[in-house]
Amino acid sequence: QVQLVESGGGLVQAGGSLRLSCTASGRTASIYSMAWFRQAPGKEREFVAAINWGGGHIHYVDSVKGRFSISRNDANMNTVYLQMNSLKPEDTAVYYCAADPDSPWSAGVAGSDYGYWGQGTQVTVSS
Repeated sequence: QVQLVESGGGLVQAGGSLRLSCTASGRTASIYSMAWFRQAPGKEREFVAAINWGGGHIHYVDSVKGRFSISRNDANMNTVYLQMNSLKPEDTAVYYCAADPDSPWSAGVAGSDYGYWGQGTQVTVSS
């Protein structure tokens, strides 16, 4: 079993920044590809960003390219960050971290690529 713990959400004004963190634990010696998804009220869950184990494969949804950055902690590779800059009201959503221990060298963009999910952290961007 894999546990994912997210942190870093909150309320910010448009144009501001937030950094989300997610740490995976629970499976000894496992390596993971990891991703962030988000779900706004009344909308379907949406892919945001993904990174493979080595960090050599990274994908973003078009709407966040140039504003968001996904990275891994070099000291603890099971921790990933989502740096969110130039936030817009349309970025408001619950953000979920996801992990895939079965294809750690890929960076999947579909929810079905990931078997483990965090509890979500709220990001609210005011106009």
